[in-house]
Amino acid sequence: CEKGGQWEKALALFDELQQRGLEPNIVTYSALILACEKGCQWEKALALFDELQRRGLEPNLIVYGALISACEKGGQWDKALAIFEELQQR
Repeated sequence: CEKGGQWEKALALFDELQQRGLEPNIVTYSALILACEKGCQWEKALALFDELQRRGLEPNLIVYGALISACEKGGQWDKALAIFEELQQR
């Protein structure tokens, strides 16, 4: 899903995963955020980023890169820069 930019299908699979009682990990969130980035869904990417942090998962460089790119594609330069600054402070 992520490579084809099929963000809606990726999110549906994510919901199904959770309905079956499986816990998403950082790889799951990375794939979802990348799918949203490819689908120009910056708001969904940010929501997923917030969710993974609430779950106590530590974002990696792949997540940060995809999130920054999603914001850039959505014209959200201020958000992209804020995320970049957050990454630099880690």
